[in-house]
Amino acid sequence: MFMSGKVDPRILRTRKLIMDAFIELATKKDFKDITIKDIASVATVNRATFYDHFLDKYDLLEKVLAEKIMTQVVAEVRGHDQLTEQTIQAIFLSLVQFLTNLASQCRRSYETFSPMIEATMKKQLEQTFHGLMRKQWPHQSDETLRVGAVMFSWALYGAVMDWMKTRNGPPEEYMKQAIYFVQNGLRFS
Repeated sequence: MFMSGKVDPRILRTRKLIMDAFIELATKKDFKDITIKDIASVATVNRATFYDHFLDKYDLLEKVLAEKIMTQVVAEVRGHDQLTEQTIQAIFLSLVQFLTNLASQCRRSYETFSPMIEATMKKQLEQTFHGLMRKQWPHQSDETLRVGAVMFSWALYGAVMDWMKTRNGPPEEYMKQAIYFVQNGLRFS
């Protein structure tokens, strides 16, 4: 399976086949109607091979979401060493694009797995923000940085959901309104 600390390319290829098969099926069927047999058939693997890589279809969904989300978010964060207005805007726009595409491609299943999408996105965003904050404020306690990362991840996800629900103008304009409070903070008297 592992050769000199590296993952065997056949394992990666099989995993990708399974994930791609799942994505293809999710565009055609409701999530509840997708079976392991369906996934294995489209991926051209047997059920045992599926279970070598994933616990069940929920585990597969979580892994697909995490990898797809992180691919886009990491692409947007590259080149940003700190948590800045530009970083937040880039991540926001990336998430809007990702979720808009997901909702239109997998319309039938989107509502069914939106709670899992939310949990996965918040977790991945928290890890991303935590890493950026650690670099930017190395002398802060890890718990303080974790709390800040949680706050940013939930707030950004909530902003994405609000924009998707209201669609009042382009997402760039929405972020300009939201970023005002990030830049200026809250002033309590």
